[in-house]
Amino acid sequence: MHLHKKKISPANFEVVDLFCGVGGLSHGFVQENFKVKAGIDFDNSCSYAFEENNDATFLHRDVKEFSSTELSNLYSKGKYKILVGCAPCQPFSIYNRNSSNCENRPEDKWGLLYSFSNLIDELEPEIVSMENVPLLLNFNGGKIFDDFVKRLEDKKYFISYKVLNAQDYGVAQRRKRLILLASKLGPISIISPTHDKNTYKTVKEAIGHLPKIEDGVFCPTDQLHYAKKLNTINKKRIQATKEGGSWKDWDESLWLECHKKESGKDFGSVYGRMKWNDVAPTMTTYCIGLSNGRFGHPEQDRAISLREAALIQSFPENYKFIDPNTEFSSPKIARQIGNAVPVGLGIAIAKSIKNHIKALESK
Repeated sequence: MHLHKKKISPANFEVVDLFCGVGGLSHGFVQENFKVKAGIDFDNSCSYAFEENNDATFLHRDVKEFSSTELSNLYSKGKYKILVGCAPCQPFSIYNRNSSNCENRPEDKWGLLYSFSNLIDELEPEIVSMENVPLLLNFNGGKIFDDFVKRLEDKKYFISYKVLNAQDYGVAQRRKRLILLASKLGPISIISPTHDKNTYKTVKEAIGHLPKIEDGVFCPTDQLHYAKKLNTINKKRIQATKEGGSWKDWDESLWLECHKKESGKDFGSVYGRMKWNDVAPTMTTYCIGLSNGRFGHPEQDRAISLREAALIQSFPENYKFIDPNTEFSSPKIARQIGNAVPVGLGIAIAKSIKNHIKALESK
């Protein structure tokens, strides 16, 4: 390691984002004036949004097959290296935690996180940030996460980690995430929350200014402001749902068969409407589907639009998702938005790293 090759200041650090998606995490670093050099992801459909909004190169690659030499070459010569990433978290999802596949083939399921570790081992970037779901802390007895931490410790990193809620950092959404920061330069920690229950950004503050639209109709001034067309029965269901309500508001004639069973009475958020003066639920890859959660608009008779989902994920309103050279696909873009690290959380991570660098700079 050559820690004195350049002065320690934010301008002398560069970022590469593994598993970058459409760039939610990277854009947090862009907002904090870091130079993002590249993003790497196996999903090539993310390339347009990543490059268009972050002035960085997108590499369509499998991280498992990416070498540390290739990774090193993405950084400018003489710059300090920041390596960040959110390995796809499906194995650690609450919906998959009982899957026998997760227990029986750990290397298949955790391969991407171990690939992340391998690249850190070989590259030894000055600063690392890893983001994932909180369940990772305890999954498989905590072994997967412990392995990741142990390998950082073996390389003499200072490490801190914490479960954060995006609502505490200005994101209009409840979204808990495990954030790990590691640095070879000295102790590092995540910044304190910037918001509390009295100042949380609400759904109304995030999306209340957008033009009203009908389901299945594109907004004439913003193609991303599009909500899925509802069939007749679902239109009746959303009309029968009050703000903040759910299927429990309906007449029994509108119930699904599962609602009539004892086991189905716990699914209170399905077909739910959001509340104007509250944060939204966690955006998922199905965040524009009325039947997939509490994704109903607070007052309009439809599910939220793609633009509304992006704003709830704290993407700027001018963030470009629609590639003019490919066919428009609302499920594809919903998946990209739902999978993203909220930009507000990316900003919190970038600020934490910037504070760390500035503290070293002042010594």
